Amino acid sequence: MHTSNTPTAAGIGWRQPHEAELLQRRPALGFIEVHSENYFADGGAALAVLQQGREAYPVSLHGVGLALGSAAGLDAWHLDRLARLVQRFDPVRVSDHACFARVAREAGGPVLHANDLLPLSFTDQSLDILCRHVQQVQERLRRPIGVENLAAYLGWQDSTLAEPQFFNELARRTGCWLLLDLNNIAVNALNAGRDPVAEGTAWLAELDGRHVGEIHLAGYDDSGDIVVDDHGSRVHAPVWQLYRQAVQRLGAVPTLIEWDTDLPALDVLLQEAARADAVAAEVAHG
Repeated sequence: MHTSNTPTAAGIGWRQPHEAELLQRRPALGFIEVHSENYFADGGAALAVLQQGREAYPVSLHGVGLALGSAAGLDAWHLDRLARLVQRFDPVRVSDHACFARVAREAGGPVLHANDLLPLSFTDQSLDILCRHVQQVQERLRRPIGVENLAAYLGWQDSTLAEPQFFNELARRTGCWLLLDLNNIAVNALNAGRDPVAEGTAWLAELDGRHVGEIHLAGYDDSGDIVVDDHGSRVHAPVWQLYRQAVQRLGAVPTLIEWDTDLPALDVLLQEAARADAVAAEVAHG
């Protein structure tokens, strides 16, 4: 998916508290990321302001509701709304997660939708379901989509594939690209009692880097019994170490500073984005 060793300017999330300042200051950013579901309405102020943002920056649409791995199938209404949003804003990338959230108690019965990103088992059966739904979305949107690896707080005993191999096969079979979340890899390692840098290094070594189309960097909360992928702080040191390794192996890839809770001042986000750009530039220039 990536094609150049030239550093790519990092992006930040498009969040309401910062919209006016971003439009006024127009800081140098590679892109802005938008949570797709927040803009499914037919009109209103939010869409109008986002249109101004789209005139200033490329937009990456990142969703949380497709539930691509759900055996119960996709939500037709959700896909319709996403297709309308894609047509309106012509984003540089569209992505969602390798998860399930839709469950039918019985065949043909009503579908329940969990308000969470529930992890898949890494099996051939799960892969078949995920591939089928990714292809369905891509046919509707007429473009490849990105699929993100999860921060997962439980695993499935029936998993037979290593996670990077699962994503390699998904991309090979569907032509989708991988949204590589390095923070999620670190969080999963920490919760399993393993070293996040060693775990991430092994993950990257197994991954077919040709399929990576975007990277996410975020902060986590390690103050409790488990490490939580809360996107509420600066990027932690182990994730920066993994990012340097990723850029060394993959070249420059569009990179998002993902910060969704306890939003700081805009300048803090811009500092984190500048640090990502600096890492990419250092690697590119040896």
